[in-house]
Amino acid sequence: MREKINQFSRVGISAEEVRERAAECFQTIFEDPEERFFHEVDADSACMVDTGNVDARTEGMSYGMMMCVQMDRQDLFDRLWQFSVRYMLQKQGKYTGYFAWSVSPEGKHNAEGPAPDGEEYFAMALFLASDRWGSRSGIFDYEAQAREILRHCVHQAELVPEGRAMWDENNHLIRFVPEADFSDPSYHLPHFYEVFAQRANPEDRVFWKKAAEASREYLALSAHPVTGMSPEYAEYDGTPRYLFGKNYGYYSDAYRVVMNMALDTLWFGPRDAYAVITAHLQEYFHGIPEKEYRAYQIDGTPTEETAMHPVAITAVLAASSIAGGSAWADEYLRRFWETPMRKGKRRYYDNCLYFFCLLMLAGMYRKEWKTPRKEDA
Repeated sequence: MREKINQFSRVGISAEEVRERAAECFQTIFEDPEERFFHEVDADSACMVDTGNVDARTEGMSYGMMMCVQMDRQDLFDRLWQFSVRYMLQKQGKYTGYFAWSVSPEGKHNAEGPAPDGEEYFAMALFLASDRWGSRSGIFDYEAQAREILRHCVHQAELVPEGRAMWDENNHLIRFVPEADFSDPSYHLPHFYEVFAQRANPEDRVFWKKAAEASREYLALSAHPVTGMSPEYAEYDGTPRYLFGKNYGYYSDAYRVVMNMALDTLWFGPRDAYAVITAHLQEYFHGIPEKEYRAYQIDGTPTEETAMHPVAITAVLAASSIAGGSAWADEYLRRFWETPMRKGKRRYYDNCLYFFCLLMLAGMYRKEWKTPRKEDA
């Protein structure tokens, strides 16, 4: 199975060395007294703090849960999920069943609306938790909780007055937020949707299969044909959309696109479009030192804005070798291996992507475990 291959062996790094590095990274994120961003809140709950913005986001909470299930830490997983349900899950109004995308580390809402990438990661992490540890009862019936999240994602308009689904029912593309009729390419996780097509409520499985197909087409459509860069936000036809005062496209969110292509390749096989996109991206960045990374137009035009998350760029360039890669693919693997985790205020996002890319390249990012789970309803 491709997902169990140590990609670092191509540059002489043993599986044992890679496993040790993964364990060290996990310890840094969850336990290191100076560098961790996992923090206990209640006796039974904890959150992942975005150190740059000093809040807990559904992105980080669901990322943390995915890290825990991959590393077999049910105790930490359950604490993150308890915080998410207790402080983020909406129980009234048009967002009922969704999760507030940003709260303070104590659980006070900074916003009421959801960010769909949180919901899709929550659902996937919960399905994997059900596989790995088995579902229990209440909020720890992981399988049922995942299905309920996905039910709201698709059927919110039917379930809640004034509610709106997270996916466009006509083109099967994920929205940036429920109210928006445009997307974020980095939210597209066709490899998750393939799993949802097997595990969601039976009546929605065709929808998720179509969503997987639509997202793979969209990822190819929105990437620049020469540089391979994807915009942070894009219209349904793939053209960049500029938000939050930015006049450039290839920036923080967008780095995740080739990371997602890499995991889709590991779980469901290679695709020609991915190979072309990742090769172009590696060719563009070849020879550019990490300290010189900028914000870019997707045609490769650099701006005066420096990259906020340079370590994340280094990590995803290495992971992109899984999906295809250029003549310099092994060079990116070596560079990533020699790059330490980020320290300081902005470490949260860089180190999340760092850890996920490391798991992929180590052959440790799995989509299933052969353990009993509930039968399909």
